[in-house]
Amino acid sequence: MHAILNSVTFPFIGEVNLTGGILAIFILCLLAVITFEFVNGFHDTANAVATVIYTKALKPMVAVPWSGTWNFIGVFVGGIGVAMGVLKLIPLNELMILPVQVGAAMVLAILLASIIWNLGTWYLGIPCSSSHTLYGSVIGAAIGFTMFYHGSVNWDKAKEIGLALVLSPVIGFFAAWGLMYLLEHVIKAKALFHIPHGENDRPPLLIRVLLIFTCTWVSFSHGSNDGQKGVGLLMLILIAFLPFSFAIDRSVPDDKIMSALISIEQPIQRALQANPGKQDELGKLSAEVASAKQDIATKSTDATTTFKFRKEIQAINKELKTLYSGKEIVLPEEDKKTFTEASHGLGKVTDFAPMWVIATISISLGIGTMIGWKRIVVTIGEKIGNEHLNYAQGATAEIIAGATIQLSTIYSLPVSTTHVLSSGIAGSMVAAGGSKNLNSGTLRNIAMAWVLTLPASIILGLGLFMLFHLFV
Repeated sequence: MHAILNSVTFPFIGEVNLTGGILAIFILCLLAVITFEFVNGFHDTANAVATVIYTKALKPMVAVPWSGTWNFIGVFVGGIGVAMGVLKLIPLNELMILPVQVGAAMVLAILLASIIWNLGTWYLGIPCSSSHTLYGSVIGAAIGFTMFYHGSVNWDKAKEIGLALVLSPVIGFFAAWGLMYLLEHVIKAKALFHIPHGENDRPPLLIRVLLIFTCTWVSFSHGSNDGQKGVGLLMLILIAFLPFSFAIDRSVPDDKIMSALISIEQPIQRALQANPGKQDELGKLSAEVASAKQDIATKSTDATTTFKFRKEIQAINKELKTLYSGKEIVLPEEDKKTFTEASHGLGKVTDFAPMWVIATISISLGIGTMIGWKRIVVTIGEKIGNEHLNYAQGATAEIIAGATIQLSTIYSLPVSTTHVLSSGIAGSMVAAGGSKNLNSGTLRNIAMAWVLTLPASIILGLGLFMLFHLFV
């Protein structure tokens, strides 16, 4: 007996035809990713507002909504480079051609593992990284997937992400230490080193403006980097459950794709003549271009052609990046420019997020920012060092955090706002009073969360996928 399909039309998503149970799981996953981003908001907001609250630059009732607003804006203008990193970790093309139940198992495992670990560390007041949690959960679920199906975890991408997550706190610590040392021993502005006491002990106007600016920068940076992870998660749900509708961006006109493919045909032929040792690679690229053009010309809308076309565009784009980088094949600059432009255009066909997806994550992150911030704020403001934050320490930590996160976003690398800011505060504390100025107990808890989060979330993601796969 065939399962009965339920046809439901969702705003923005359109018509969804799924069986009753799978439809319920699809709705559950949509709610879960919104919950994850909501939790991410109040879990990580403390990183931005702790310094302005503890230096009395802003009151909590002003600082938290202000931070939420800039988190919201950050998601909108941050692009989708980091978001696509989530999707590139897993064998997505293999997942799309399998029964939707498999995608449901993977998505549920990733979301629940991330939420469980995030909520647990939030409850204990430990500044744990949502980024480590998410990527660990993705890798764990992907490992589980490879035990049953073809495809593998993208370990090159995982290594790239892992290095960014591990090195960024180290950079944050030493950069904050250096900037703090500069402020204390070179600039010597005594007003910056005042520790506020009492409700009415507020910083001078210029210092207050500086602290509000740094809070705004970290909030915006957090949205532009961390917020993208929620965008990636939501796109994973849509592709897993509705691959035909979201495997490629159907808003890109066929003639625009065709134009990009035609533009690179002659440069490929010139490259074949100039690089006889690369006949196999360039010949394969030429064949893929011809096949993609044929798929567009037939105007076929069946699922098989759609997935084949997606793989072709991804393969072409990957080869084009190699060509215009100029590392292996000699090309004239004009052809490199042609390949660059074509690559950027074709990349938008497979690497995309509809505006409503970005808006959903922005709103979830912004609202989450305004709730539940206090537990982590207390840890950041009071417990990393053995004294409360002074103005210089607050500004130093946030300047370094904002710069590190923004630079990472430009290069489409995820970083942990939590760990970058926490290590920045630790660096500023050491610069001000040596290692004895650090609270060893709190740092030990943070370090344990840092070390344990990735393996714990991998195990959670793997275990939950194996559990859910029993019902596939």
